[in-house]
Amino acid sequence: MIEAREVEEAAKRTEEARGFLRIDDKKRQLEELERQLSDASIWDDPQAASALSKEAADLRSVIESYAEAEAMLDEVRTALELAAEDESFAAEASAQFKQLTERLDALEVESWFTGPFDGGDAILSVNPGQGGLEAQDWTDMLYKMYVRYAEDKGWKVTGLDIVPGEGIGLDRATIQVEGRNAYGMLTSEAGVHRLVRISPTDAKKRRQTTFASVEVLPVMPDDIEVDLNPADVRVDVYRSSGPGGQCVNTTDSAVRLTHLPTGIVVTCQNEKSQIQNKEAAFRVLRSRLYELEQRKRQEELDQLRGERMENSFGSQIRNYVLYPYQMVKDLRSGVETGNVDSVLSGDLDDFVIGYHKWNVSQKG
Repeated sequence: MIEAREVEEAAKRTEEARGFLRIDDKKRQLEELERQLSDASIWDDPQAASALSKEAADLRSVIESYAEAEAMLDEVRTALELAAEDESFAAEASAQFKQLTERLDALEVESWFTGPFDGGDAILSVNPGQGGLEAQDWTDMLYKMYVRYAEDKGWKVTGLDIVPGEGIGLDRATIQVEGRNAYGMLTSEAGVHRLVRISPTDAKKRRQTTFASVEVLPVMPDDIEVDLNPADVRVDVYRSSGPGGQCVNTTDSAVRLTHLPTGIVVTCQNEKSQIQNKEAAFRVLRSRLYELEQRKRQEELDQLRGERMENSFGSQIRNYVLYPYQMVKDLRSGVETGNVDSVLSGDLDDFVIGYHKWNVSQKG
């Protein structure tokens, strides 16, 4: 049974959450946004109105989540008082206390994402490193892992550039992930991921080590200025690659953008039309140019995507070992598990949250 001391500690955490989440400030911001949205003229610009609506919804979500935590705390206190007189209420008090603790943990996670783009959408890319066909297969495995993780979080996933490899796996994969704190959460995944297993492509069944790199960029809001002159971009169109069948693309709808001053190349082929692919490709290009400019200005580790490292041995952020034992271990946070299948099926929260806890501690 929970003790009164534990409940008071939870009460202290609840009050602290009010401060670090700036609940009172958020309430004032929400009131102002609702006032603006109540003016019918704002809907003359649907894009701006939509952005304000999303901002209001995000604020409302945090405020309501905190209010629910306060209500849970009252329920736990009541249940604990009843349990002191009747032990049959002890289980109920413990269950309610567990729910409160989980809610407070979630509010703490919310407080970590204070960067200008942390609360927004993300563009995530996976590219094979050393390992040939094995690396292509590993790229496919990681792509599926992130899609499942995002879907489990209730985020929307849109494929932007999914290119099959020669024989097996994927040559590359780029997706857009839309959801609250998607970019902030997924920054934990930027870097090199190392896989150790018995090679499915090796007739002698030898152990193989292979690599894939993950890049995470924010989807840039329209009001952020990026130095992108359309005259500096060469646009090429080509036929989308794919597995064939009835849905094979038979038109030149895929788009490749080459930013001539920097040499950055962006491709997109998974939208239904050339216009949609071009829009998506320019969205990715804007994010990459912004990130490039940030690195030039700051002259330090890339804060948007994480440290850039060689896509090979000794540079990985996380190891996935399937043979001779089973283990996934993050080399930064130290989080590890023997349930490899669960992780590859998208159960990543322990690693994502573990990384951010570690990152907060590193900042002091």
